[in-house]
Amino acid sequence: MRSWTRPALRFLSTSSLNLEALDAWIASPKSLALTDAFHSSHLSDLYITLPTRDGTRDRPFASPVEGTPLGYGHHLAFFHPRNPEALLRIDGTDADFCPPEPFTRRMWAGGTMTWNKERELKVGEKATAVSTVAKVEKKGFEVGKPMIFVKQRIEVTVEGQSEPGIVEERAHVYQPLVASIGSRVPRQGQSSKQPSEFSLSYTPTLTTLFRFSALTFNGHHIHLDKDYAQKVEGYPERLVHGPLTALMLLESLIYHRPRAKLRTFSYRAHNPIFVNCAATIRGAIVAKDKAELWCENDEGVVGMTGVIQF
Repeated sequence: MRSWTRPALRFLSTSSLNLEALDAWIASPKSLALTDAFHSSHLSDLYITLPTRDGTRDRPFASPVEGTPLGYGHHLAFFHPRNPEALLRIDGTDADFCPPEPFTRRMWAGGTMTWNKERELKVGEKATAVSTVAKVEKKGFEVGKPMIFVKQRIEVTVEGQSEPGIVEERAHVYQPLVASIGSRVPRQGQSSKQPSEFSLSYTPTLTTLFRFSALTFNGHHIHLDKDYAQKVEGYPERLVHGPLTALMLLESLIYHRPRAKLRTFSYRAHNPIFVNCAATIRGAIVAKDKAELWCENDEGVVGMTGVIQF
């Protein structure tokens, strides 16, 4: 599939926005605490969804074992809000940490993960994830292309412990839905010229997207509803989840370096990755304590980049 631009944004007068309500939302404190357990059965469903662990390559399927360290990034399959469908936003997403209307179009922009080696999360443990909004920025308002950048901080702490086992930051971008309506035009995307030391190719199918949506209790229409993706968001096809691609970056590193001990992981989305299109994760160890990874399509266009510190 050819690369596609982001939406041709329509200019939106700030007079049509309820800036008072928006500023009040930005100023208000926001937090959410969710408790979950790293059940081996749920992790087995995650394993069978990931091409690095499903047993179809050169390694047999291995079920998660109680008491062993939780895989890097596997906490993403836990701690999801459980909201009634009637309370979801128009695009099927949870309203938690979302700015008020008309900023109803959400995009996962990137994030960071920092692991505490002294407080490793383990399969079977019960933990609580406390989420707060670390930063909110308004951009593009002066030129009629308003966007809200929301950075969420998440601390995951095992029951009975005082320090989090992982601290994560997630960055989302919110736009008015009117800004995204209309088809996108083809363009040349960012390509990587960097040589890779290892790679892993896979094709995220509709089954992959359905399973990951189910694992994360994610009702976002852009991953499952073709009509919504095309007619409302203006994409040629349904999009692969940002956190799934981020997880695949981590999985690819561990697949090729299973003994690696990670300290931090930062990643950024650059271009959409579409369902049923081949994707290749590439990586290189660029220093003793650093690896760089990226996901590209069959034309070499980079969808996401990541940096891992050992």
